[in-house]
Amino acid sequence: MSNKLSEYGYSFQIKILTCLFTDKAFLQQIADILESKFFENDANKFIVDIVKEYFNEYKAPPTKEVLKVKVTEIDNDVLKKTVVEHLKDVYRYIGAEDLDFVKQQTLDFCKNQNLKGAIIQSVELLKDGEYDAIKNLIDTAMKAGSERNIGHEYMDNIDERYEESVRNTITTGWEVIDELADGGLGKGELGVMVAPAGIGKSWALVNVAANAVKAGKTVLHYTLELNEAYVGLRYDSVFTGIAAQNLKYNVDDVKEKLKTIKGNLIVKYYPTKGASVNTISSHIEKCKMQDIKPDLVIVDYADLLRGTGKTSELRIQLGNIYEDLRGLAGEQELPVWTASQANRSALQEDVIQADKIAESYSKIMTADFVVSLSRKIEDKVDGTGRWHVIKNRFGPDGITLPSKMNASNGHIDIFAQSSVQGREVQKQMDNHEETTRKLLKNKFEELNENPS
Repeated sequence: MSNKLSEYGYSFQIKILTCLFTDKAFLQQIADILESKFFENDANKFIVDIVKEYFNEYKAPPTKEVLKVKVTEIDNDVLKKTVVEHLKDVYRYIGAEDLDFVKQQTLDFCKNQNLKGAIIQSVELLKDGEYDAIKNLIDTAMKAGSERNIGHEYMDNIDERYEESVRNTITTGWEVIDELADGGLGKGELGVMVAPAGIGKSWALVNVAANAVKAGKTVLHYTLELNEAYVGLRYDSVFTGIAAQNLKYNVDDVKEKLKTIKGNLIVKYYPTKGASVNTISSHIEKCKMQDIKPDLVIVDYADLLRGTGKTSELRIQLGNIYEDLRGLAGEQELPVWTASQANRSALQEDVIQADKIAESYSKIMTADFVVSLSRKIEDKVDGTGRWHVIKNRFGPDGITLPSKMNASNGHIDIFAQSSVQGREVQKQMDNHEETTRKLLKNKFEELNENPS
């Protein structure tokens, strides 16, 4: 292997500099083993020396303002001009797709050079029988370039805890839910919607995904129950507001509306129990290879995934699936929304609590945000429902929220109880419950008047 980075080419060397400016963890890891002499021209050498000098003093990459000051201090006009041109290229490569590859190759190169230097020094030590010194020298060289981030240093990283980037969230499109979840779900987080069969949890997942796509995000929607085209029709209804049964009569309107949508959506079907969390992970990687970088993952729904463990007990299988799904969210650095089946008895409940979740309570323990949806027959008739926050790592829980649900086009609104719309919907639900009570009372009186 050459002692210079010239064999990698100009663009590769510029991308190394890009990584130094944009990835503090990488700079911290490589600062002690990256030497300016590895680069083939004076401009790159100058930039590397400035970066390392600034980092050693301030523990951060230099900003553009710092670079401007340093460039003005260069006496050689030719060098100054070349440095400026190289810096323009450095910032041009920010966001390049292969920067992770560049970082790994650079680390390997620098570790190799460091170890090679240690071996050469060992030759003289060997002549003098300095075996302990040789061991220390080689051990130090082997440790060079190791990961240095030991975690969040509480006393030193106070400002980091208050940066907006701490949780880069994806909105659900429901203001009240976003407020409760401190902006929505962030990277590595799992949200679960709980409801009995036929209540609307799949429509709710479509609403969350549609709002993300409207916001310009890329969504991967995995369906284990409905086929891809049918799920696509549901999105058509939510995006356009056209009733599902009328879509075929308004195809041109659908096409026009979809032209205004900023984001991207991929719907992938797997048969029930035909895919595991590993299957989904592989598909995500395949999408990335085709330059489709997801911002949000929808799994409809996790209970229908195939477990990977050996146990035959459904409760344990489901618990493992949700743990694996939470692990996927963390590994892929993506928010994941899914749904879970509630017990049959939940159909009779005004509010569905945690004890009504089917089979495994570990679903609740694993998830970051859990919300249930309850809709009785009267709610289906009136287009209403009750959302109840079962668990919330980011704020209060135990809150019940009134909702309007349009069965024809799948559009869902969730309101705060104190809002004007929330009070109106709550009043509507209270009224149809009162109507039910009156009907039952009248029926009871009729039976008493006409006993069999």
